[in-house]
Amino acid sequence: MSGTSSKEAGKEEFTSRWGILMTAIGMAVGTGNIWRFPRVAAENGGAAFLIPWVIFLFAWAIPLLLAEFALGKTTRRGPAGAIGSLVGEGYNWLGVFIGLVTCFITFYYSVVTGWCLKYFIASFGTLFSLEQTAESYWTGFTTDPIQPVAFHAAALVIGCFIIYRGVVRGIERTNRILIPLLFILLIIAAIRAITLPGASKGLSYLFSPNWSDLRNYQVWLAALTQAAWSTGAGWGLVTTYGIYLRKKDTFALTTFTTAFGNNSASLLAGIAVICTVFAILPEAQARAALGAGNEGLTFIWMPQLFAGMPGGRLFLPIFFLALSSAAISSLIAMLEMASRMLMDMGLPRRKAVPVVGALSFVLGLPSAWHMGFLKNQDWVWGIGLMVSGLFVALAVIKYGAARFRDELINTKEEKHPIGMWFVWVISILVPLEFLAMIGWWFYQSATQFDPEGWWKLRSEISVGTAVIQITLLAVVLLLTNKYWVKRLEKD
Repeated sequence: MSGTSSKEAGKEEFTSRWGILMTAIGMAVGTGNIWRFPRVAAENGGAAFLIPWVIFLFAWAIPLLLAEFALGKTTRRGPAGAIGSLVGEGYNWLGVFIGLVTCFITFYYSVVTGWCLKYFIASFGTLFSLEQTAESYWTGFTTDPIQPVAFHAAALVIGCFIIYRGVVRGIERTNRILIPLLFILLIIAAIRAITLPGASKGLSYLFSPNWSDLRNYQVWLAALTQAAWSTGAGWGLVTTYGIYLRKKDTFALTTFTTAFGNNSASLLAGIAVICTVFAILPEAQARAALGAGNEGLTFIWMPQLFAGMPGGRLFLPIFFLALSSAAISSLIAMLEMASRMLMDMGLPRRKAVPVVGALSFVLGLPSAWHMGFLKNQDWVWGIGLMVSGLFVALAVIKYGAARFRDELINTKEEKHPIGMWFVWVISILVPLEFLAMIGWWFYQSATQFDPEGWWKLRSEISVGTAVIQITLLAVVLLLTNKYWVKRLEKD
C-alpha cells in the first residue's frame, strides 16, 4: 500500500464496541427508515416486500459494509484516499467520487434535517391549531424564503458542533444517547399504533404475504434499492468510521448487527406508520396516504392522522423527535466524512469542520429555496450512490476479493470469520445488481416519471440530468486524478 496513516486519525479512536455499534447504527438509520420504508413497503405488497428486502441485506449491503470497514481500518484514510492507497494511485479518483457524491447529498440532507427539526418544534402546538390544512402549512413553510434556510443552518450547527468535539467526546458520546433514544421512541410509537382500533388491518398488510407478489420483478428491485440506500453501504461513511477502530477491534459482528439494527428501525417505523394509517383512514385513503411520496406522507398526512387519534398531541412530538434523531445521526456521519476528506489533505479538525459547515450551508441554499432543485439532487445523487457501491466492489475485485477477505477482514483478531460467500457476492452479484438497479430506475424515468422530457438536462428526474451530472463528475475526477493523489500525499 502506498498510503500512510493520518497522524490525527491515529489519535482518535472509539473507546468501546458499544460506542462503535451505536455510531454505526446511527450512520445507517436515517430519515429513509422512517419515511421511505413504510411507503415503499406498502407500495410493493407489504409483507411480500420484506422477503427480498432481507435477502438483499446479505446480497448487497453487508458485503459492502464489510469492505468499507476493512478499507478504513487498513488504510486509516477516508474514502478519498482509501481506494488509491489500497489498489494503486490510478484508482484514487474512484474514492474521491464516492466522497463527493455523499457530500452532494449532505448539502440537501441538512435541509431535510431542518424540516424535521421545524416539525418537531411545531408539533407541540402549531400543527394542532392550524387554521389552514396540513398541505398548505407544508407549502407555506417550504416556500418561505427564511424558515427553511434558518432550520438548514440549525441542523448544520448541531451536526458540526458534535463532530468538532471529536470522535469520542462528540460522535461516540452523542450516538450513545441518540440511538437508544431513537429505538425507545420508535417502540413507543409502534406500540401506540398497534393499540389503535383497526390497526390489525395494517399489521395484516405488513406481515401477511401474498406470495404471488414475489413473481413481480418490481418488488425485488424496490427491495434491492431500499437495501442499497437505507444502510449507507457504499457511501464512504463506514470507511470513515473504520479509521477510528482500534487495532484490536473486529468488525464482522458489528457489520451484521448494524445491518439488522437498521432493518429493525425500519420495521418499527413501518408498524407505527402503516398501522396508524390503516387504523384512522378508510382503505382507499390509506393507500393514497402511503403513496403520497416521502414528504407528503410525513409532513402532510402524518400531522392530520395524529390530530385525529386519541393522544395525538403526545405522540406527534414523539414521531417527529424520532425522525429528527434519525436525521441528525446520519447527518453527523456525512459531515464527519466530508471533514475527514479535508483532514486527509492535512487540514486539522478545528479548521476542517468550519469549512465543511460553511460550504454545506452555502451549497445547500438552492435546495432550501427550491424544492425542484432538491428533488433533482436527490434523484441524481441517489443514482450516484449506486455507482459508489459499484466502485467499492470494483476496488475489492481489483485487490482480489479472496485476498481482501483473507487479509483485511479475516484477520487474526477476528472471532467471526467471513466465508467464501463474500467473494462470490461482491465479485459477481453486486455488479449484476448495480446493472439491474440503474437500468430499472432509468426505465422508470423514461416511461413513468418524465416520459416526455426523459433526456432533458433541466428536468428534475430525467435520465439525461442524472447521466450528464454523474458522468461530468467522473470525467473531471479522472482527469484530475494526479492532483488528488498529490494533495492526499501531503498528509
